[in-house]
Amino acid sequence: MPMPFAGVPRRRLLRTLALLLLALAVLVVGREWHGFDLLRLSWQEYRTAPEARAAGIWLPDYRLALETDLHGLEEDETSGLTWSPQTGTLFSVTGKHPHLVEFSPDGTVLRRIRLSGVSDPEGVEALDDGRLAIVDERRRQVLLFHLPPGTGSLDLGAAPRHDLGFADAGNKGFEGLGWDARTSRLLLARERPPALFGLAFSAAGEVAGNLQRLSLERLPVRDLSSLTVDPRSGHFLLLSDESQLLVEFDREGRPFSFISLLGGFNGLHRGIRQAEGVAMDGAGTLYVIGEPNHFYVFRKARP
Repeated sequence: MPMPFAGVPRRRLLRTLALLLLALAVLVVGREWHGFDLLRLSWQEYRTAPEARAAGIWLPDYRLALETDLHGLEEDETSGLTWSPQTGTLFSVTGKHPHLVEFSPDGTVLRRIRLSGVSDPEGVEALDDGRLAIVDERRRQVLLFHLPPGTGSLDLGAAPRHDLGFADAGNKGFEGLGWDARTSRLLLARERPPALFGLAFSAAGEVAGNLQRLSLERLPVRDLSSLTVDPRSGHFLLLSDESQLLVEFDREGRPFSFISLLGGFNGLHRGIRQAEGVAMDGAGTLYVIGEPNHFYVFRKARP
């Protein structure tokens, strides 16, 4: 029985094997890092009409405007980010030593509120009624509370809370929170496998119903670490730490635009490592926070 490749010159055989190994590597990398999804999304961006771009967030137009550190948080692990229109400030939480941190849009830390009654705070979100929501990843709960002005510590032991289920999620549960004012829903991003869920609220501001998984087209990311909702267009922004991507989705759950958080893109000289929080204010300014205390501000470079 003849051997495979019998009579094939050695140089040609080696070249053929090298090409096969290269093709296999491209397939593996493309599947693991969702490279094919990003190519499809890039092509979709290219074909998007200018009026459609203007109606959304359109991330390719954003450029880095500020990069700084949140002083005093070097030993903490910041996670989650939200913009509060009531105070005109940003909030994040730290998990290593549970604190709620308030800071200005230029990264000046205004106060640190020590938290008790919460085990593993990962995400924080400002609701339109003035309350804040925190997700406790380890206990798989969402806590709702008002933050008194000037307070330096807060006991959340008696705060209203809602069980999220997924008892077997371990440390790969819910990390990101976002408030969708158009539907009065609290959106929750599951870290891995990445997915988006919604928790409806009644007109009285109470949780109404159970957690519902939202329909999204294939996510071009390996994990989700945070999310936010654009108050102008209603589009969602989903942040991935491992894929170092920020992806915009429209109201129908379709990918709309994206930017890479690697160095060399959108004004970033160095990449954003361990991106853990994203927020957007009413003017469209974009904020990103990374562990342990790195803070970034992006603004549109073109109208």
